[in-house]
This record gives sequence, C-alpha cells and structure tokens, in this order.
Amino acid sequence: MGKHAGPTRLRQRDTKSDTTSDTTGVVRVRPLPVKSTVRLRRPLEARHWHKPAFSAAVAIAVPDLALLALDRMDLVLYTSAGAMCALYGHNKPYAARARTVAWVVLSMIASLAVALVSSAFIGNTVLLVLIASALAAVHKMMCDATRIGPPGNLIITFISASAFFVPQPPGLIPFHLLLAVAGGAVAWLVCMAPWLVRPEGPQRIATARALEAAAGLLRAAPDAAGPRHATAAAVNAAWQTLFLVPARSAAKYTARARLERLLIQAESALSESAPSKPAAGARAADAARFDAWAHDLRRGRPLPEVALDAGQTAELAGIAADQAALAGTGTETRTGSGADAGSGQGGGVAGLRRPSPDHLRGFRPVLAQLRPGSPLLPVGARVMIGCTLAGWASMAIGSEHPYWAVVTAASVFQANTTLSWQRAVQRALGNLLGLLLFTALLPVIHTGHLAMVLLVLLFQIGAEAWIPRNYWLGSVCVTPMALLLTSFGNAMPAGVLVRDRWVDTVVGAVIGLICCVLVTNRRATDRIEAAVARVVAAREAADELLAADPPDDADLPNDADPPDSAGLPDDREVGWARDRLAAALVELREAVEVASGEWWQRALPAERVALTERDGHRTLARLVRRLTAPTLAA
Repeated sequence: MGKHAGPTRLRQRDTKSDTTSDTTGVVRVRPLPVKSTVRLRRPLEARHWHKPAFSAAVAIAVPDLALLALDRMDLVLYTSAGAMCALYGHNKPYAARARTVAWVVLSMIASLAVALVSSAFIGNTVLLVLIASALAAVHKMMCDATRIGPPGNLIITFISASAFFVPQPPGLIPFHLLLAVAGGAVAWLVCMAPWLVRPEGPQRIATARALEAAAGLLRAAPDAAGPRHATAAAVNAAWQTLFLVPARSAAKYTARARLERLLIQAESALSESAPSKPAAGARAADAARFDAWAHDLRRGRPLPEVALDAGQTAELAGIAADQAALAGTGTETRTGSGADAGSGQGGGVAGLRRPSPDHLRGFRPVLAQLRPGSPLLPVGARVMIGCTLAGWASMAIGSEHPYWAVVTAASVFQANTTLSWQRAVQRALGNLLGLLLFTALLPVIHTGHLAMVLLVLLFQIGAEAWIPRNYWLGSVCVTPMALLLTSFGNAMPAGVLVRDRWVDTVVGAVIGLICCVLVTNRRATDRIEAAVARVVAAREAADELLAADPPDDADLPNDADPPDSAGLPDDREVGWARDRLAAALVELREAVEVASGEWWQRALPAERVALTERDGHRTLARLVRRLTAPTLAA
C-alpha cells in the first residue's frame, strides 16, 4: 500500500543543532518538527511509484474479478493477503526478487495461519489483541533486520491483524490459506513479469542512482559532507545490487561487466579531494556525462561503451587473475578495456567483483541484527506495548474494530521518536481526509461489488503514486481502500465504519506516541559507538594495506630495482577493504540519523563522529585512487 517503512533522512542542520556535545551523561529533549511533517517532496523522488502500484493492482484484480464472477466476494481478504505481496522486491534484481517475494509470501501465509487459528480457537478479544500485537512486533523487527524496504511490516501486519477478528470455522482454515497461496502465486508472477521485457532493469536503475549521486558530488563544494555521504551510500548500494546479479552466460556476463565499468566511473568521484580537484569546468563536464549515462540507463537504451583507464583496467585484470587462480581453472583472461574484458570460457565470472569473504549471507545477517543487545529489541518492545494498549483502549471505548487501533499503532512506530511523531500526524490527517472521501463515494460504493473492486484498484494505484510525496497524502487513498476491503466480507453501516476508523486512528496514534516517548531506545547511542568502532577498525586495516603499497616507479632511483611483490596487497584485498570501509561509513551515518531523532536521548558524540567520518572518507578516497586512476583527471 505504499512506502511505509524506510526512515527518511534528517536534515543536516537539525542533526547538528541537537548533537553538539560529547557529554554522554547529559540527556536532551529534542524538538519535534511540524512543517516538515506535512511538506510535499519533489516529484523526482517518486519516479518509480508506478512499478509497485500497477503490480499490486494487477495482482489484486486477477483474484478479485474471479471471486466476483463466482459471487464469493466474502473471500477477498484471503486472496488479498497473497496479492499484496506484489508490493515487495521491486528494487532487487530478478534472481534476488524471486527469492524475496517468495519469502514474503511464505511469511504472509504463516502470519495469516496464526491469525486464523487464533480466531477459530480463542474467543477472548483481549487475548486476541495481545497475540496480534506480539505478531506485529515480530513483523517490525524482522522487516527492519532484513531491510526488506517499502512497504515494510505494515502490509503483513494489516492483513494478519484483520484476520484475527474474522469469525473462522476451523474446517475452512486450510481452504482460506490455499486462497492466500493462490494470491501469492499471482503476486510472484506479476513481480517477475517485467523480466521478460527488461531483464536488467533493477541493476541499471541502481547504477543510474550511483551515477546521479556522483554527479551531485561533482557539482557540490569539495568539502561538502552531505553529497559525499550520499554518493558513498549510493555506490555501496549499487555494488550490493550487482553482487546479486548472476553471470552464468556470456550475454549476462557482458551486461553486468558494462554496468561495473559505469559504477567504477561513479566511484571514482569519491577519490577527488579538495587539494587536487580538477577545474570547475572539468567537474561540470564529468557531472553532465554521468547524468547522461544515468538517463540512458533509466530509459533502457543500449549500455554506453566506457573505456577504462590503466588503473581501472588493472583492477579488473587483478580480480580476474585472482578468481581464476582460486577456481583452479586456468581460464584465460582478456584484460582489454572493452565490454568483454575479463570474460572467460563457459560463462565464467572472472573479472567481476565479488563481496568480501566475511560478507554475511543467508540468515546470518538477520540473526546478527536480532542478537541480545540489538537496537531492534527496544523497537520491538515499543510495538508490542503500544499495539496492545491501543487495542485494549479501543475495546474499552466500544469500537467493533480494535485491530484498526493495533495497525495504526504499528504504523506509527518508526526508526526514532521524531519519525514516529511525523507518522502519527500524517496518518491522522490522511485518515480524516480519507474518511471524508469514503463518505463522498458512498453512492458509488452502493452500486455493487464491481464498483467496489474498481475503486480498490484505483485507490491502490493512487496510494503508491502519492505516498512518495508524503505519507498523509497516500493515506487519503489507503483509508477508503481498507474500509472497502473490510466491507466485502462483513458489510456494516457506513456511519459505524467511519466512526470506528476515526476513533481507532486517534487512539492508536496517541498511544503509539506515548509509548515512543516512554519506551526510549537508549541503545541508539550505543549503536553509534559500535558503528564508530567498526569504521575505525576498517580504516586502520585499510591504512595497513595502503602502507604496504610500493612507491610509484617514477619515485624510485634510476639504479634501484622494483620492490618485490611478495607480501604486497593485491587489488582484490584492497577492493574488499574499500567495500568494508564504505559499508561501515554508511552504517555510521544511518546510526547517527536514527539516534538524532530520539526525543529523550543522551547527547551524541558529534565531534567524534565528525572526525571519524572525515578520516574514513579520506581513507576511502585513497583506496579508490589506489584501485582506479582518477577518471576526472584524465
């Protein structure tokens, strides 16, 4: 239903104003923003809204129209559980998307099974609210740990919480779960369908974002920290995307190799420092070239032929030789600068970059995020307590839909108190306007199920189109869509629906905010300390590798022999050091932004963070220069 999960970037001046001390014993109360809460973002940031929007609309339309033809619209909730999974995975390459959407479908089915079994065998509403809240906390922690991306935990929580309060005969549970599986299969097929048209689409977009960020860095002041952070994050994300792209055939290898060459060009912008920066005109020309490449990538045009310089070619050649030696295949490697450089026989992957050996894969990163002492545990506690209290308060008031209060409280809990405050205000405003829209459309809704299905599809598309502009604007569509989905299986007077929805929204938002303030995430500052330690360790390891490098031949005396290459770091090791340092810097910046939005928090070590980031980016620039001769100076 929308971009519900990812925390937005806090403005740099707000962070600085609230984190100017290293005194860890001081507790500060940070102001909560108002104007930025309802401000609309630029349309440029919402350029890809149509992909999840139309994917979900098609995935919902197929089973809904089938149920309409069979006159069984009371089963819409179960098919929608699987169909809504079409909102996930659109930022991943198709091989990884297939796995991601499959896991989301399985998670949805498992959550729905818990809800249906609970509904069938537990008649105590108080206990149902408690179980639904515990499940919502699990959804939040798992989605944050896996970094699943938009729409995060809210879709799974909405569907499962609704199912807790739907009367459920035990004998029909397998049939209803089978309907959800069918909806999930449709969602999986819809998500994978664009592969037939643009099989390289996701990795092209990730590379384009890195090029655009690098262009912004070139246009910014040489000492600007914001663009440098953004470029490092975009380049790191693009490499992680390319690491997920298989290269089992010559054609796939060639396509990925060309993207890697473009990404190396974007990464070279990080090697530029203020003392050796090129002329402003040269930087502007390179930025324009990066933007042009990014535009071609987004438009699906043929990949540009990018000639690498000597340093960049040497990097890929070194990677190819190392991987061929490790494989023991003796594969012949071509080291030219063309698109096929480094390709091997039999669709080998020699010459393509790979993540470092200590890069966690599979379930290990998730388990590492959920270990004791993790900053996700206080977030889970917030969700559990807030959703439970919101549901019980809704019951006490007399609402017939306490799960709406549970879902509202779950949606309020974001990465920190500031973002939670913004989400609470946005949801309340959007729900109020959405209820007014639903009331205005009642004459159309009463014409029949076909009109209701068409409105659901229209609202789904509208929600995805508007949520990137601001969450409250998307909620204007989400609210009537949720009411329509509820009305299919259990028709109620419109006045009761509107009243309960508004009351539950206010109750969930208020209690959610209270829990955010009272259940503070004091581990947010500890996360900064750990992130600083990781950056320092990665930088020191990189400095050791750089110190072991031989001097340039031009610096050697005429009668001196070149240094022995034994024991010197190869390009593969230096590349891994670069990846570790870049990832550590991205994690540090994210930790600072999360902690900066906590309303009741110790003063952050701003000076130490600034020094760590400065030294880390300087070492990162040296690593990039070590591996790639600066493109901008060519």
